[in-house]
Amino acid sequence: MQLRAKDDRAVLIGDDGTGEREVDPHTLAIGGDLSTALHEWAKVVSAVRRGDQDDQAADLVSRRGHQLAERLAAVMGTPVSYVDPLSGEVSIVQPPEVVEAPVAEDVVVEPTPWGVGLLVAGFTGALVLFAIITLAVTLYETTPLLAVASNLVVSAGLLPSVWLARKVPTWRWVAVGVAGGIALGWLTLPFIVFS
Repeated sequence: MQLRAKDDRAVLIGDDGTGEREVDPHTLAIGGDLSTALHEWAKVVSAVRRGDQDDQAADLVSRRGHQLAERLAAVMGTPVSYVDPLSGEVSIVQPPEVVEAPVAEDVVVEPTPWGVGLLVAGFTGALVLFAIITLAVTLYETTPLLAVASNLVVSAGLLPSVWLARKVPTWRWVAVGVAGGIALGWLTLPFIVFS
């Protein structure tokens, strides 16, 4: 595949078996930003060709074209032949090599701290249960529906945080305690409401 600037547009030239064909970058699955950048580069090339041949502008246009060829090679996964639009020099741009991450062999897996974790979960669960029962008993004195509504509000408020914390190493124990406290709060609610 070859990248060229032709008139005010960028073209990719490739051999499809029947001969060379020009392809508009917008028709390829290379991303809209890359194909737009290619066409903008070609417009700048055309403007530099029409104007005075400033060495600095020519160098900048050539480097930008080479950068775009590198991006194109990376996206397409194939070498791209880049034809410098001002000097006619041809260079082959290879796609970057995919480097696999090294497998860590010395990874030490720490044991799960069941003792401390369950202690934290138990304390958190007792605290949440105490808060839910106290709120339900206090609101039951006004009306039993408020006790049920308070459990709904507390559950709806805490469960999203519990869901987010369930996989965080330290906070998962707190999440287990909160979830257990909420569950026990719902189990004790009938004893409060129907007593």
